[in-house]
Amino acid sequence: MNALGEIEIHIEGKVGAQKLSPALIDIEEIRAILGEAADLLFPTEKRSQRPVISYEISEGSVRHRFRTLMQTVIGFGAVIYQVGAEGHIDFLHERTAAAIESFQRIAREKDYVVTLLANQQSLRIDRTTHYERREQVWVEAEFYLYGELTNAGGKNNPNIHLDTTDHGTLRIAVEKDYLKQGEKNLLYRKFGVRVAGRQNLQTFEMDPNSLRFIELLDHSVAYSQTYLDELLRRAAPVWRDVNDADTWLEELRGGAHA
Repeated sequence: MNALGEIEIHIEGKVGAQKLSPALIDIEEIRAILGEAADLLFPTEKRSQRPVISYEISEGSVRHRFRTLMQTVIGFGAVIYQVGAEGHIDFLHERTAAAIESFQRIAREKDYVVTLLANQQSLRIDRTTHYERREQVWVEAEFYLYGELTNAGGKNNPNIHLDTTDHGTLRIAVEKDYLKQGEKNLLYRKFGVRVAGRQNLQTFEMDPNSLRFIELLDHSVAYSQTYLDELLRRAAPVWRDVNDADTWLEELRGGAHA
C-alpha cells in the first residue's frame, strides 16, 4: 500500500467579533478551498489522472487537512519552501500560482493568516505578504489549440469550452455575435481554435484564464503545405523589421529557451 501524508491549509482570523471556526465557514468557501487545494497539489492532472485526495475540516481556527500520496506531500513541501526562499511565485505552474494568489487575496481582504503546511515546511500568507505574479513576466501571445467543442454560450460572458488533451477543458471568451451567426452543429466536433492570451516569458506557460477567441479552424491531422504557407504569409508583416530572427527570439525569451 502506498504511503500517505498530510497537507494542511490553516486559516486564522475573525468574522466580526468572533474567532474564525468551522461553524462560521460557508459551504461556498469550503468548495473554493477544495478547488484551490487540487490546483496546488496536481496543477497538470485531470481528476482521472491524479490519486485520491481525502479531506477533513477541524477547529483551530480552521484547519483544512488533505491526505494523499506521501510523494505528493514531499513535493509540495519543496514547492512552498522554494516560494518562501524566493519571495515570489513567478516560477510556479499557472494553476498553482493562481491558487496561492487566491489565498493572498483572502488574507488581504479579510485580514486572515493563511498557512500552508507540508512535510515540515510552511508558508505564511497574510496582509503584509505579496505572493502575486509580476505582470512584467507576462506578454500577449497567440496560441493554436485543438480539441472537442463541448459547450458554447453564456448570458453575460459568452464563451466556448474546448476539451483538449494537453490542457484539459479550456474556457475561451468569444463575441456573442459570432455565436449568433455560427453553424448550429459546432458542439461535439473537433476543431482547431486560434486564440489570444497571456504567456509567461520565464516558463512559456499559457494563462488559461486569459484566452480570447480569434478564429475557428477545421481540425485535420493531415499535413497541409498550403495552410502552412498561409500562416507564414500572415506572419510575414510582423517580422518585416527583424533582421536576425534567432537573435530577436532569444532577446524576447530573456536569453534562454524553456
